[in-house]
Amino acid sequence: MKLEGRNILVTGASRGIGRGVAVECARAGANVAVNYRSHPDEADEVVQEIEALGRKAIKLQADVSNQEEVEGLVAQTVEAFGSLNGFVSNAAYSDRELMIDADMDGFHRTVNVSMWGAFYGVRASAQQMVKQGDGGSIVVVSSPHAVLAIPTSMAYNMSKAGIDHMARTAAIELVEHKIRVNILHPGWIDTPGERKFFTEEQMQVGGANLPWGRLGQPDEIGKGAAFLLSDDADYMTGGTMTMDGGVGLPWWSNRADGEM
Repeated sequence: MKLEGRNILVTGASRGIGRGVAVECARAGANVAVNYRSHPDEADEVVQEIEALGRKAIKLQADVSNQEEVEGLVAQTVEAFGSLNGFVSNAAYSDRELMIDADMDGFHRTVNVSMWGAFYGVRASAQQMVKQGDGGSIVVVSSPHAVLAIPTSMAYNMSKAGIDHMARTAAIELVEHKIRVNILHPGWIDTPGERKFFTEEQMQVGGANLPWGRLGQPDEIGKGAAFLLSDDADYMTGGTMTMDGGVGLPWWSNRADGEM
């Protein structure tokens, strides 16, 4: 119950990692505002799961690429729960095409959601926490894409690299207010978003070839986020927690046959 009494807003919380984060925060004692854009039924399921754990939950529709809507998310969370103690920027979008062939509408959508959406959320939640005057914690869900130049993912790579530096800058700007800002790097996680790009067979084979031998699960990332939000991580700000099953390691160098 390390988050008991906390009120936390999670963006993109109807599915995948966001759902895992929302439920694990509730399991740790928090009330959770569940943001979604286009999956209301799944958001209802998350709310019901949180309420079954004895916590309060609300679902809030908003497109995080719209600054006014994000600011509205924060205001509605405070109206429902009385305060905002934690914020998790998780919502993301990604198309995958070679840069020279990329549909620019999709390219801009990726940046608008994955980078600007994260900024709007960090800014609005920080403003509320500063107003409250009793500190807080912000977690920015980023990706190894921030440091790995993965082809066909230029817009997403750019966005994740940008929000990593954004989060570190926010961390130093907010220390005087005792608001911690940290980054979470999940690896290849079994989510609906990943299934947009890969078949079931590709997911299973790909997971087996990872250093840890499997794909990660949303609830595992949720536990990491809950830790970063809790007082157990009180001495951590501007840091990056990596939960990637070793994908960032030189895994190809550990092959017995010497082949990549």
